[in-house]
Amino acid sequence: MRLAGEDTFVAFGLPGAPGTEEFWAAARTPVSIPDGDGWVTLFLRRGSEAASIGFESWSEPVPLRRWGDTDCWYAEVRMPARLRVTYQFLAGDAEYADPFNPVGAGGDRSIAATPDAPDQPHWPVVGADDVLPLPGTRIRWASERLGGRRTVRVHPAGGGGPVVLLLDGDDWLYLHPATTAFDSAVAGGEMPPVTLVFLPTKDRAAEFACRPELWEAIRDELLPLVAESGVPADRDRLVVAGQSLGGLSALYAALEFPDLVSRVACQSGSFWWTPDAMDLADPLGGPVGGAIAARLRERPDLSGLRVAFDVGEHETRMLPHCELAETLTEQAGATVRVSRSAADHDRAGWRHALLRDVAWALG
Repeated sequence: MRLAGEDTFVAFGLPGAPGTEEFWAAARTPVSIPDGDGWVTLFLRRGSEAASIGFESWSEPVPLRRWGDTDCWYAEVRMPARLRVTYQFLAGDAEYADPFNPVGAGGDRSIAATPDAPDQPHWPVVGADDVLPLPGTRIRWASERLGGRRTVRVHPAGGGGPVVLLLDGDDWLYLHPATTAFDSAVAGGEMPPVTLVFLPTKDRAAEFACRPELWEAIRDELLPLVAESGVPADRDRLVVAGQSLGGLSALYAALEFPDLVSRVACQSGSFWWTPDAMDLADPLGGPVGGAIAARLRERPDLSGLRVAFDVGEHETRMLPHCELAETLTEQAGATVRVSRSAADHDRAGWRHALLRDVAWALG
């Protein structure tokens, strides 16, 4: 859909001539209007140099067009129904959030959602300049098995309870305010009090591969430190929550460390992974379900496992891998929940599933 002349902006509710002070005073984007079975979304940027919009996973960068010789740059982006996506402006070497969008994700990203994307209760609107709250309890973890030092934050939502281990923990600290969201969900009675443990990673590709070292270190080193931290933490009701490679690692842990991991919240697990997948030109083009499916075909007894799977409905290449892992996990005896989020491979789309599925995993 392309509109002619200033109708481009009038159709989106923007008055005045593009580039004038009246125009910029009213500018609040992105804003969407219906287009067939989807939406056209207008993005605006004020500046002098050319730039593009960088989307997380969903699309290749979209160049912005200049309106005449003004400082108004814009793009009309065709979006499918039900999409929430992270994006940023790319100008030369600079990457930054959209100044006209109050919904941010960290200091240099913004979030756009089509009008039909479901709400995400408990996740507050956070601007690019806002500083997210950090848990007061810090654990200095010098791991003998993994090497190096890392800082692990611990937060007792509602006073603390079962441990919820958040893989890629720094993303849930610095990009999306998980402490606030879990506090709100607990206060609203949607989950019991929990103790959040934010696990940072140093090398995701290595640590989240199907290898035992990470989970041995968590079992033997990290969880004892959590128990000594003074924060109430029930390690016998541990939930592991992971996304992408973290989701792969979470299900791997449930298969290989069942005495440790029996509750999993998995979003968009990288079930295409095989030991050599990262060396391929097309990592997702290998055997469907990858190494996890091969392990599940051995029919381990997963009758003690509760696992919630979620994947973005727009992740077309991920879906076959995830669907096979879901099916084989259930056939192995696990209690399984399956859902689809209004997103591509994007943490902004996983946020609601994270809260909902952790609550479900706790039963």
